[in-house]
Amino acid sequence: MSYSRDYLYNEKNGVALQPIQASEASERTRLQQPVKLQPSWEENNLPEDELNFKNLTMDEASLQLNPPPDKYNLVYFTFLIHGIGVLMPWNMFITATDYFIKYKFSSGYIGFLFPYVPNFMQYLTFCSQVPNVLFNWMNIFVQIGGNITVRIVWAICAEIILFIITVILAMVSSSSWPYAFFYITMICVVFLNMANGIYQNTVFGMSAKLPPKYTGAIILGNNISGTFASVVSIISSAVTSNIRTAAIYYFITALFVLLVCFDTYFALPLNQELHVAMAKGVKERPPYLYIVKKAMMQLVNVFLLFFVTLAVFPAVLSNVNVSDPDFFISSNYYVGVTCFVTFNFFSMIGSIIPTYIIWPSPKYLWIPVVLRLAYIPLFLMCNYQVEGVTRALPVVISSDWGYWILSVTLGLTNGYFSSIAMMYVPGTVEEKYAGTAGMFGGAALITGIFVGILTTFLWPWMIGHVGN
Repeated sequence: MSYSRDYLYNEKNGVALQPIQASEASERTRLQQPVKLQPSWEENNLPEDELNFKNLTMDEASLQLNPPPDKYNLVYFTFLIHGIGVLMPWNMFITATDYFIKYKFSSGYIGFLFPYVPNFMQYLTFCSQVPNVLFNWMNIFVQIGGNITVRIVWAICAEIILFIITVILAMVSSSSWPYAFFYITMICVVFLNMANGIYQNTVFGMSAKLPPKYTGAIILGNNISGTFASVVSIISSAVTSNIRTAAIYYFITALFVLLVCFDTYFALPLNQELHVAMAKGVKERPPYLYIVKKAMMQLVNVFLLFFVTLAVFPAVLSNVNVSDPDFFISSNYYVGVTCFVTFNFFSMIGSIIPTYIIWPSPKYLWIPVVLRLAYIPLFLMCNYQVEGVTRALPVVISSDWGYWILSVTLGLTNGYFSSIAMMYVPGTVEEKYAGTAGMFGGAALITGIFVGILTTFLWPWMIGHVGN
């Protein structure tokens, strides 16, 4: 069965209506449409108000009446690839932390204890997420770099160049200049995430002009990105025991993914109408406050979903130790399997489910979103141990199976609810503002990630003091 849109959102009563079959939508359009527009319309300089779409430009109205064809779901897979690409820089750098801590900044390599090692992850997180958040929000109000194509192309090019620099830094010996290496790396991370903030936000704005499944494709790609990074890490470790060589594999893999993103953007134009609509957008300045007020509930849902997830993953889950020494997963693979592989795999599965079922409606999505806040205390009550911290909070969930089940549900709910929340955001406003609403959704997503990561610095103190 084909659909003209994945769902329709009724602003008056705040519920999602059932999908409308393409045949029904076509018949309705045929009955309501008095004249079929010809290409000469624009050449005649007729006022756009003569269209039956008072709030839309001619290009946007044409896009609604004639959705871009997606033969073989190639456009869907293109957005999925870009979803993988926008999170690839973050995933690859956190995967390569052993390369920095145990190789480039190790005392055996540089000859002394490097003072930035204990808080290296905090420095990396700060330099990654602060510019990412700032440029996500700036990209909504200021078209940094020009139109959509220019922004995406320059952002990807900048990321490719910075990853090439990172690979070169991995290949050269930096034992005699560790401080310079640290600062150069952090500067690369800052510029990488400035570009990525523009890239990520623009891709969400672009998908918001299309049916909701394309936004879902980006979220699915985000979750595949984490799974992909975990698999690359495992394969690299299996192929070589040299941390430096494994890190080079990580960065080259990220470089390859970005090149694929670059190629697919040009190799697969959606169609002429879509590119015209995206390039022109809304001619007047969008009413930002109005859009935020209309989309506020879904923006809060997006923020809370990613806040909860990043408040515990990977900081808490990666520090949960095996409780039963006879558990069938050994301590060497426990974190890799129960944390990274489990969460990323089931988050990916959760992102696929909205292709077949979307529930609850926009009006009630906040209920499961708020209930997910319970994950924070639940995971803290597992066997979460931090080096150098004597745990005062009692371990309530001592079962490895219990913890693993929680990890599975965390991934599933993250993938599923984040997908439908992002799909609902553009439907809260008029069609001509959908792109801007989608960009607000992308900014809410990265802000939730950033705030969630910041809260992880509280948990070691909490387990060491609460319960005394």
